[in-house]
Amino acid sequence: MSRLSRLWRGELPLAEAFWGWAVLGGLLVNLSTSIAFLALLSGGQTALAFAVGYLPTLPYNLAAAVGVWRAADRHAGDPRLAQAARIAVVVWMMLLTLT
Repeated sequence: MSRLSRLWRGELPLAEAFWGWAVLGGLLVNLSTSIAFLALLSGGQTALAFAVGYLPTLPYNLAAAVGVWRAADRHAGDPRLAQAARIAVVVWMMLLTLT
């Protein structure tokens, strides 16, 4: 079973889903696509820049957010931590996707 499948189903520990997939993974995916976006844009390839810069981030950000949300449902610890993770991942993914 792949880690991505387990993330999507919320089967990963909340800390791994949040810190590993949403925060670190989201930062790496969005930073790399932003660099590609800027490189293509500076080369005059506007349409391709937007496709490369935004299309890959949307499914990743959605999968990470859903994974954290579902992992929070299964979290056996403090429910306030689970709720904070839900709020933080929505805000984080919106910031990463829109910037």
